Amino acid sequence: MTIEIHAAVDPGRARSNNEDAVATDAGAALAVLADGMGGYNAGEVASSMVTTFVSTELGRWLREASSQASDAEVRRAMEICVDNANRAIFNAANSNPQYAGMGTTLVVAVFRDNRLLLGHVGDSRCYRLRGGRLQQITRDHSLLQEQIDAGLITPEQAAFSANKNLVTRAVGVEDTVLLETHQHDVLPGDLYVMCSDGLSDMLDDASIAQVLQAHDSLETSSHALIDAANDAGGKDNISVILVRASGGTSARTRSWWSFRR
Repeated sequence: MTIEIHAAVDPGRARSNNEDAVATDAGAALAVLADGMGGYNAGEVASSMVTTFVSTELGRWLREASSQASDAEVRRAMEICVDNANRAIFNAANSNPQYAGMGTTLVVAVFRDNRLLLGHVGDSRCYRLRGGRLQQITRDHSLLQEQIDAGLITPEQAAFSANKNLVTRAVGVEDTVLLETHQHDVLPGDLYVMCSDGLSDMLDDASIAQVLQAHDSLETSSHALIDAANDAGGKDNISVILVRASGGTSARTRSWWSFRR
């Protein structure tokens, strides 16, 4: 299996600073995306801390142990790295008044042969496009999702709710955090979309799928998604990581980034 990764970030049209952060490690087949929250500049501190910590520490562990490690061991390593990052952010927030209350969402993906080990905290998402069908494979940790699950509102009503950005779980806001992890089979032709809510709040699933299917290259697709989100209002920072799996005789990974200012 060949894995291609492309990451792109854009501040959007309403904000001057960027509180999103992304990181990729081609050698470890690892991708990390975060959307920070907090006071002045604190959100970008939290998102940068978690993406740097997880990509560095988990990436190192994967390169050293991944070939011999079981999937359960990889998931445990993901949990430990996120827990350590959570404590670092929590301690920084409590030691520096300017960082008080900061936290961040997180999506972390590890690709292993024909499997994806996926972890997330908060409302940043991962989608999978397979056979022309786009499916969200993470479930938001948010007040809106809890209201939908309880039958209090419909998904259609949620799209117009004033409570869109209220997450029920985030990295760094408490001394412990629970990383939700799942394993997914990966098929040749799969396209995975990791994104902050700057994309998912601006574009519905059908629009995301339409953009993805209109372009061949990951770079063009990611820029088209960002342009579409900006055209729809660009009310928040926009971060996208696209990961495409294709058939091959050996496992290898390519990654590249685009930064839009």
